[in-house]
Amino acid sequence: MSAHDPLVLVVEDEPQMRRFLRAALTSRPFRIVEASTASEAVLAATSHNPELILLDLGLPDGDGIELTRRLREWSAVPIIVVSARGRESDKVEALDAGADDYLTKPFGLDELLARMRVALRHARDSSHPGQPVIEIGALKIDLDRREVTKDGNPVKLTPIEFRLLAYLARHAGRVVTHAQILREVWGGSSSALPHHVRVHMADLRAKIEDDPARPRLLTTELGVGYRLRE
Repeated sequence: MSAHDPLVLVVEDEPQMRRFLRAALTSRPFRIVEASTASEAVLAATSHNPELILLDLGLPDGDGIELTRRLREWSAVPIIVVSARGRESDKVEALDAGADDYLTKPFGLDELLARMRVALRHARDSSHPGQPVIEIGALKIDLDRREVTKDGNPVKLTPIEFRLLAYLARHAGRVVTHAQILREVWGGSSSALPHHVRVHMADLRAKIEDDPARPRLLTTELGVGYRLRE
């Protein structure tokens, strides 16, 4: 562990889970700071400037979703919710509040570390904007030219399909909710509904997936939204 390792704020009120995360993260290239309450988390976030936050929702002095909203008022730090709440409504609410990802307890350490790497990579990429070409597997998405190729072959997309794919590509590896897609792709004043998203997602899969019936790139997070795998 060195001063250059990413600093992770662990917000968790269960001592056993804090010990587990402390041992798991400090044995890898991470530094950590801990908080067991929402008030401690705000203080730690402002004083330590972490590069990533792991956040439990059930805190003794407040709800983690409300804490996420408070943090998002002034910080863009990646937030991964790690919670025993597995209901789809909790996941959607947390993601819509500004969380970057959601992992349900119990979870595998490898999966947590993978989600952390994705979140940190996106944070680094967003701090260096201006890269107009995104490559994901065989897909190449040229944001400036509004062109998409797969295995070097052009993929003809409608304007709404391109906006969908571009938005998902900018957040590759992260789940995005129906509400986020409607707001960012259609616009907040649009009359589009979630079933419009499903229709266009199906059309998009037909053009970018090898087998649209068994999608490997553009996957559904049931009841929550979609994820474009990296």
